[in-house]
Amino acid sequence: MAQRLDILEEKFLKTIKETNMIKEDDVIVVGVSGGPDSIALLYCLNKFKNMFKYKIICAHINHLIREDSTDDELFVENVCKKMQISFYKKRENIIELSKKLKKGTEETGRMVRYNFFDEILEKENANKIAIAHNKNDNSETMLLNLIRGTGLNGLEGIQEIEYGKYIRPFINISREEIEDYCEKNHLEPRIDSTNKENIYNRNIIRNEILPIMKKINPNVIDSLSRTSKIIKEENEFIKDTVKNTFDSIKHISVGEISFEIKEFNKLSKTIKENLILYTIENLVGNTRNIEKANIEDIIKLAEKNIGNKYMELNKNLKISIKNNKIFFTIIK
Repeated sequence: MAQRLDILEEKFLKTIKETNMIKEDDVIVVGVSGGPDSIALLYCLNKFKNMFKYKIICAHINHLIREDSTDDELFVENVCKKMQISFYKKRENIIELSKKLKKGTEETGRMVRYNFFDEILEKENANKIAIAHNKNDNSETMLLNLIRGTGLNGLEGIQEIEYGKYIRPFINISREEIEDYCEKNHLEPRIDSTNKENIYNRNIIRNEILPIMKKINPNVIDSLSRTSKIIKEENEFIKDTVKNTFDSIKHISVGEISFEIKEFNKLSKTIKENLILYTIENLVGNTRNIEKANIEDIIKLAEKNIGNKYMELNKNLKISIKNNKIFFTIIK
């Protein structure tokens, strides 16, 4: 008689199957800190690797922030030895590096982790990177982005699949379910004591804001998860509409995209804003350093429709009005 699956395992498998995030012959780099989330993810991926016929490799970053961080490193290495999983580790003094780069420790740590994952990905000819973000992480990210004043994209939260290579099989599983799973399977993960300290904005949301919200709605984590899915669906609709609009009104030449002013101005503000971003991304490959104020200025420039007027967004891009058209031009 087949052994009954744990509810966490059922959700894990459902997410994989519904999103098709893992395929046969995938080689997956798994980011493992040693905490409950990543240890449970490693355990699940190892348990079901024969079912899906993929290979897993473990990657661990020692941030050298806590005195016991090396104990975490040894713990993860020993777990991998028992599971016969290839293990890679990297030590990086995140506090010193963040000062050198003049960035926050969270941002620096994330940068180092993802760069390390990419290094292993290339070295091992892997094609996926599995990260142990869960449903609670998604809620915290949504609230962080809301507080920062993000648009709809930020309120989508953490995506199940990102850039075709980052996968999050635990994104529909709560932190409580993960901790319960670790206990039932005697995984004995390491506990990061700094999670209880409100030294990061995420910790303040986790330890103070969400508990208050749970007093109003005990199921707030599930509610936020549903909201992120709804927003994602609506964003997909907007993206499809913008792409179709772009395809129908664009004029393209080398290093330049233009639209008829009349056609552009009659669009809704939401579509215009997203069309501007979509156009810039098509021209230069990204929309970094393009702010809300820049987009507003472009819309105003088009509305005034005064010939021979232009603005330079940066050293690479010029927006101009002439012959009843708005031009997006790469500056050479």
